[in-house]
Amino acid sequence: MKGIILAGGSATRLYPVTLAVSKQMLPVYDKPMIYYPLSTLMMAGIREVLIISTPIHLPAFQSLLGTGEDLGMKFEYKVQDKPVGLADAFRLGADFIGEDNVALILGDNMIYGSRIERVLRAASKLKEGGIIFGYKVADPTSYGVVEIDKDGTAISIEEKPENPKSNLAVPGIYFYDNNVIKIANEIKPSDRGELEITDVNKAYMEKGNLKVIPLGNGYAWFDTGSPDRLSDAADFVKAIELRQGVQIACLEEYAYRNKWISKEKILEHAEKYRKTEYGKYLKRIAEEEENLYDNIFESKLFQ
Repeated sequence: MKGIILAGGSATRLYPVTLAVSKQMLPVYDKPMIYYPLSTLMMAGIREVLIISTPIHLPAFQSLLGTGEDLGMKFEYKVQDKPVGLADAFRLGADFIGEDNVALILGDNMIYGSRIERVLRAASKLKEGGIIFGYKVADPTSYGVVEIDKDGTAISIEEKPENPKSNLAVPGIYFYDNNVIKIANEIKPSDRGELEITDVNKAYMEKGNLKVIPLGNGYAWFDTGSPDRLSDAADFVKAIELRQGVQIACLEEYAYRNKWISKEKILEHAEKYRKTEYGKYLKRIAEEEENLYDNIFESKLFQ
């Protein structure tokens, strides 16, 4: 499976701070925002990633992330001249996707949870159809909302409904089979002139082929597209990192645990960031004899 990060748009809700910089380059506590969706794809085991952004902002992402070689990955880049909808990512990324399945994540989305890696790994193994997520929110009228049956199959999807049929908002991460390219090319622009991801989901749903994984207690989802939500996400990351001594969205850690880079390579990264807590954390990761928590959860105790 391949991955796409859509990091375009004008981010008018964050003006004036985004007048001269991409929203996805803004810091969420101690890391650029794009680190969070990228780490999500890495947790799913995805090594080839396409970053889509505007002509003005794309060079900054290329400078920040490079080719991906330092992480044992492969990054490609594509310009989106105008923000014409999320589903446009599959049109722009058709050559990159090729005959593979694909995961799309929005560049301003952050998902965190103790078992999120297992959930993402499972989603990345889909054979056919699509998989999206459902996250309980207090006010569903502000989100895309999905209704599911007892088997976790989507039966209705609405965008910012006045009378929601459920309280499950749809986070900005989607897993699809290769048919998504054909679907994206067949859907028509909405009344606001955009190729809506909701229409892609409806195409799968109408065939009974859209599964929903509800994210219950123990998971946190942030859409960092407004000042308040960006601040909330930063406060959350700061609290977790300072209290637990971990690093959220540490790209080198996921690359190392996925065995995409060596111990020597992660120590090189640690030296690069040696004056920061990030660098100290990388050094601790490299010097661990074993990952105690992973071993415990893989034991028979939790089977």
